[in-house]
Amino acid sequence: MLNNWDKWMAKKHKKIRLRCQKGIPPSLRGRAWQYLSGSKVKLEQNINKFDELDLLPGEPKWLDVIERDLHRQFPFHEMFVSRGGYGQQDLFRVLKAYTLYRPEEGYCQAQAPIAAVLLMHMPAEQAFWCLVQICEKYLPGYYSEKLEAIQLDGEILFSLLHRVSPVAHKHLSKQKIDPILYMTEWFMCAFSRTLPWSSVLRVWDMFFCEGVKIIFRVGLVLLKHTLGSSEKLKSCQGQYETMERLRTLNPKIMQETFLVQEIIELPVTERHIEREHLIQLKKWKETHGELQYKSPPRLHGAKAISEAEPHSHQALGSRPSIILPTDALVPSKGNKNKLQKEKKQDKGKDSPGNGLIPKENGTPASPEPQTLLKHPEASPHHQSKESLTSRESEDTYL
Repeated sequence: MLNNWDKWMAKKHKKIRLRCQKGIPPSLRGRAWQYLSGSKVKLEQNINKFDELDLLPGEPKWLDVIERDLHRQFPFHEMFVSRGGYGQQDLFRVLKAYTLYRPEEGYCQAQAPIAAVLLMHMPAEQAFWCLVQICEKYLPGYYSEKLEAIQLDGEILFSLLHRVSPVAHKHLSKQKIDPILYMTEWFMCAFSRTLPWSSVLRVWDMFFCEGVKIIFRVGLVLLKHTLGSSEKLKSCQGQYETMERLRTLNPKIMQETFLVQEIIELPVTERHIEREHLIQLKKWKETHGELQYKSPPRLHGAKAISEAEPHSHQALGSRPSIILPTDALVPSKGNKNKLQKEKKQDKGKDSPGNGLIPKENGTPASPEPQTLLKHPEASPHHQSKESLTSRESEDTYL
């Protein structure tokens, strides 16, 4: 599948989605995430960019904050267990590089666990471009200074909850609990600090394939099964008790098999999210004015990203695959017919005038190089001094 990724993405996207829902094999997960997110293409389009950013000193105000956050990311994982170990070093490099790549955004603490999960599955350079794709394509605006995008998505989540679980929606409204209080870490860290590890990986498999709707679905499933019945609400009479229940979720509802099945079956689509986004954006403008941070449009998953950013080899189409020598004559439309007439007249003649040198026995010899240059159509390569590269030849003759 990965060896013919473009074809699978174009014609068999449903099979890719089903494969991601079943769970990507651990040995392929890192590579698959790069293909799904488009970070592989991004890396190919920006060769050595990460190395250039890695050599730069970085902004001191961000470096200090990043340094303080390193030991907090998965402290019991072998990659990050030791201070100054290779895991923490790579995490520092990736996060520092992002602050240089997007200085207008800088660093947000929620990016650290995202980058740490990526580093568990791929080298630093690949993890950096995967982080870029998450921040720019999957969750645009989430890590900007004012956190406006995450606030908007909180309102979208709350509105969708009314459809999925009216009981939970009514209870949260009654307790006046703003969505930003319970969903910020869920969404900004893509549940990497909330769910059991096996569930995190399954959620991320689907997230990279299908986009942010998976994050919304996880949030809705957790709210529905935590606050979605009168029986469950008996122990959540006040605001404090409700928040405590949302902080200490029941392990049963986070269990991999149960959670994944609930996510797949929940009828919340990209269309629902985008429609609600327009409604909430209108309300936001009425109460807060225009958004201060203009984030790029959100792309819903691998197929949308693939269509928006075609593979880099297509960019080679504009490069000439055959280069003529400077003294070669190219026939124009005006004298094309004249050349054809001359060819007919010369056909069958063995004279020096037609570029063929007769041997002693009267059979024509091979044409001379100068004659070939005068008639470019005589040779498919026009005696070019530059040969085709393999990538160029694929573009030209496929």
